[in-house]
Amino acid sequence: MMLRLEDEPSGRARERHSSEARGWSGVSARIADVSSGCSHMPPLERHCVTTLVGRPQVDIARCDGIVSRRFHRPGDFDVIPAGFAVTYESSGSSTYLDVFLEGALVREAARAMGLDDLRTVRPRLGVRDLRAEHILWAIKAELESEEHGGRAYADGLGLALAAYLLHDGRPRAPVPAGVGLPPRRLRRVTDYIEDNLTSDLSLAELAAVAGVSPSHFQLLFKQSIGLPVHRYIIHRRVDRAIALLRIGALPMSELALEVGFASQSHLARCMQRVAGIKPSDVRRAGR
Repeated sequence: MMLRLEDEPSGRARERHSSEARGWSGVSARIADVSSGCSHMPPLERHCVTTLVGRPQVDIARCDGIVSRRFHRPGDFDVIPAGFAVTYESSGSSTYLDVFLEGALVREAARAMGLDDLRTVRPRLGVRDLRAEHILWAIKAELESEEHGGRAYADGLGLALAAYLLHDGRPRAPVPAGVGLPPRRLRRVTDYIEDNLTSDLSLAELAAVAGVSPSHFQLLFKQSIGLPVHRYIIHRRVDRAIALLRIGALPMSELALEVGFASQSHLARCMQRVAGIKPSDVRRAGR
C-alpha cells in the first residue's frame, strides 16, 4: 500500500505498477505488495482511496476516531481525506491499489455536480460499493496494461471517482439533456484530435480547446458524438490506420506508432474491436 511505503522506509512494501510516468493530471495511482504488521500514515496533502486487490485478510484501520475491525475482501476500500492520518494493523501480506486525488480535481467535480466548491470529503473505512469498485478496478487495469487507454481515459476515471466521493444523496444541479457542444466548438475539438492523434491527449487539454470544464466536456462531447472522448480517439486512430494500410507504404510496426498505438498488437486488437477486421486483411485487400 502506498500509505505504508511512505511510512516504512525499511522496505515493507514492493511497488508493482505506478502512474508516475504516464502524465495523468489530478489523479495518480500505484499498486504495491504490502507485508503484515502495523503502520501509520501522517496527514497527506491529497485525498486517498486505498483498496485491497490481493488476497483477503483480517485487519484494523483507525482514522479520525473511526475504528474498522474487518475481514478485508478484495474491492473493499478506505477513503482517507487530505489532512487526515490513518493507522493500520494487518494480519498478513497482500496487494493494494492506492489512488490519490488532487484538491483541484475534487473541486472541479463538485462544481460539475452543482455542489459547493468547498464540500469536504469524509473519511470512510471498510466501504463496499459497486459503483466505486468498478472505477477502482478500471484504474487497476489501466495501471497494469502496457497498452493503456491514454490520459483522457485516466482523467475521466479520476473525475468519476471524485464525483463518487462527493456524492452524499443531495440533489445535483440539472444538466441539459441532448444539447452537446455547439458545432463550431465541436469542430475545433475534432480538428485538434485529428492533428494530434499520436499524442497522449488529456481531458483537460481537450476541454480547454472546447472552452468548457473537463467534467462538462465529457458529457457534452458524448452528447455530440455518441461516444466517450477516449473511445472516439481510438476510433479515429483506427480509421487513419486503415487508410494508411490501404496505401501500404509503412511496415506494420511503424504504422501502429504513426497513428498513436503503443504497438502492432495494440493496433490489431483495437482494429478488431472497432472495425471487426485485422490489419493484415486491410493490407491484402489494398494490393
